[in-house]
Amino acid sequence: MIYDIRHVTTYAYESAVSYARCTLRLEPLSGHGQQLISHHVEIRPRPAERTARRDFFGTLTESVVIEAAHRNLRIDSRSRVDVDRKAPGRTMTSPAWEEIRDVAFAANSLGPASPIGYVFASALVPVLSPITAYAAASFPPGGGILVGAVDFMHRIRSQFRYDPKATVISTPLTEVFEKRHGVCQDFAHVMIAGLRGLGLPAAYVSGYLRTIPPPGKPRLEGADATHAWVSLWCGAAIGWVGFDPTNDLLVENDHIVLAMGRDFSDVSPVDGIIVGSPRQKLNVAVDVLLVE
Repeated sequence: MIYDIRHVTTYAYESAVSYARCTLRLEPLSGHGQQLISHHVEIRPRPAERTARRDFFGTLTESVVIEAAHRNLRIDSRSRVDVDRKAPGRTMTSPAWEEIRDVAFAANSLGPASPIGYVFASALVPVLSPITAYAAASFPPGGGILVGAVDFMHRIRSQFRYDPKATVISTPLTEVFEKRHGVCQDFAHVMIAGLRGLGLPAAYVSGYLRTIPPPGKPRLEGADATHAWVSLWCGAAIGWVGFDPTNDLLVENDHIVLAMGRDFSDVSPVDGIIVGSPRQKLNVAVDVLLVE
């Protein structure tokens, strides 16, 4: 399936900003069941400096400096991606989770594809005993890693409430877990924390989710969404498998991977600093269109 993706980020400042430095991670990855066909980002006002590099995880990371005074900043990203991904069955036989844990810890590579980099705590995902105990209920001794992860994902979807007003990026994971509410980013962080607490390698994935309007309803422009889910390493034979705890789905062709890392701080699509206005209004609009 080929998708055209438009991701527009707009900042409106209360007063003029004299300087801005931004980091952009807006180019979808090639790999993990998809292939990037084209990508372009237009920035207004025009940057004085713009450089790009690949980070440790393979994400194209652009550094942008804007020196002209401005009240509005618009970042318009357009990509075309070919997605061809088949998820395993929810009840598929797979190696015991303890076996995968032991193989991951025995890895002798420190590269970005090695599972060892996704086993330990990270900046936004501490390993917490209550979350580890919560995850353990889905992973009995000798249980298959896929069935266990599916059950864990289903419990998060069933027992946590989606509430976009409940959290911000700085909300501690302990609060999300105790109150059982949050957004896709929070649910991904909870699932990753539980998996890592058991010694299993789990990555944070940012990307896009194609939405389909109800029958008879028009598709609204800008109605698609940036999204977050989990990628779990299930051994060399199966590889990395995507789990979407917000929707209780194994990731297939409606999910487009933007970036992978240890948690949200590794993959934030746009971040940076400004000099000037103390207040700003942010608007993000996403369109994911299937190319006929």
